Amino acid sequence: MSDIDAAAELLKAFAHPLRLAIVLEIEQGGERCVHDLTDTLDASQPLISQHLRILRQAGVLTGRRRGREIAYSIADHHVTHIALDAIEHAKERNPR
Repeated sequence: MSDIDAAAELLKAFAHPLRLAIVLEIEQGGERCVHDLTDTLDASQPLISQHLRILRQAGVLTGRRRGREIAYSIADHHVTHIALDAIEHAKERNPR
């Protein structure tokens, strides 16, 4: 896989608003479990789990087992810069 292909896969992982919200929530609040994210983001557990799997496969998040739960954290803080830059760019294009 070329660097360009890998970058495209990373960007695809951000191609859903809930995935961006998950990344930002974990970046701002630190390590989170699925139930933490379902409460904060007001989404169902299966939906959050599906998006966490995509983000993990893309290398955006890592998971650490905590008893029966998995605690997710940011794998590399470069990815949060990508997410934040995309949001900032959107704000500049669509001022409120």
